[in-house]
Amino acid sequence: MIREENEFVIDQLIQEGRSFALWRIPGEETIHFRMQTTGSPDLIYDLSALNGRSGFVIAPFHVSTEHPIVLIQPDCFELPEKTKASSPENIGMFARKEYDVSDKAKAWNQYQVAFQHFWSALDAKKAEKLVLSRSFTWEKAERLSPGKAFFRACRHYIYSYVYLCHTPQTGTWIGGTPEILLAGEGTQWQTIALAGTQHLVDGQLPKPWDEKNMREQQLVATYIREQLEKKGIHPEEQGPYSAVAVELAHLRSDFRFELPDTQHLGDLLDLLHPTPAVCGFPKEIAHRFILEREGYDRSYYSGFVGWLSPVGRTDLYVNLRCATMQDHCYTLFAGGGLLPSSRLQEEWQETNDKMQTMKKIIE
Repeated sequence: MIREENEFVIDQLIQEGRSFALWRIPGEETIHFRMQTTGSPDLIYDLSALNGRSGFVIAPFHVSTEHPIVLIQPDCFELPEKTKASSPENIGMFARKEYDVSDKAKAWNQYQVAFQHFWSALDAKKAEKLVLSRSFTWEKAERLSPGKAFFRACRHYIYSYVYLCHTPQTGTWIGGTPEILLAGEGTQWQTIALAGTQHLVDGQLPKPWDEKNMREQQLVATYIREQLEKKGIHPEEQGPYSAVAVELAHLRSDFRFELPDTQHLGDLLDLLHPTPAVCGFPKEIAHRFILEREGYDRSYYSGFVGWLSPVGRTDLYVNLRCATMQDHCYTLFAGGGLLPSSRLQEEWQETNDKMQTMKKIIE
């Protein structure tokens, strides 16, 4: 069993440049570990190429030569035993990379410019919904421990999918995400439509869901329904209902369906990803607009992560509430869906709220 005292072994694996992943399914206690010790993870540039494949996947928002889909094909299923080399005093710093520490005033100005571009496109009816996100990088004087942050996240994100993944190609990513992209085994599968956000007050919704949030979630649900129907899938649908994710609440609809052919999960992922929850609607227009106007590289934020298995259990989640970690800095990501009724200050505050939970865990 993997315990918190293993955190320094995990940090050592990162220092050594190993390709591995740790994850915990929502509501469960078991922590899964998979590592590839021979060869390199597969780099994939088309979601359909995941058909018939198995392993741990980390996929970007937009597949490119710089950010491919990375598939870890494990040959090690147990965390190595703690050794003298992996004690706290013997761990060196992770490989230092170049990074720019963010400036709050500059970040606010950049967000205002991007918001105006996005809102103008919505006002001109070029799209029904656009998702605007941003990143922020903090520097720390002391050394960061991804292993320690992972176990903190497991305690904090009880009903979220918590993961830590490192490969030489992607670097170190950690997250606690509530959004299922595709999960199931055998013939029973599910996905969800998650959108709309409120910050909880004393664990309760401060107000009823407004029209903007309801409309935002409805667009995601409609998209998923239509995409599944393209493959002849007619799901059972439940929702929308309020779903709690730590200090935040979202509107959620569940889609459950039978999938007799599990050898073509890549094709289904290609239909679903990215959903309007992280991109916008119509998808093609929103996707292109984000790449041209958002003003930064999302990398693996708002992509998806998880275990893929056409013959066993699959658990793939949208990569939200996530961060990249280096030796003395970390970068957080957050976004929100915009409609013509969206207001700048409210949307900025939503991104702050979404970043805070992971920031507290890493700090």
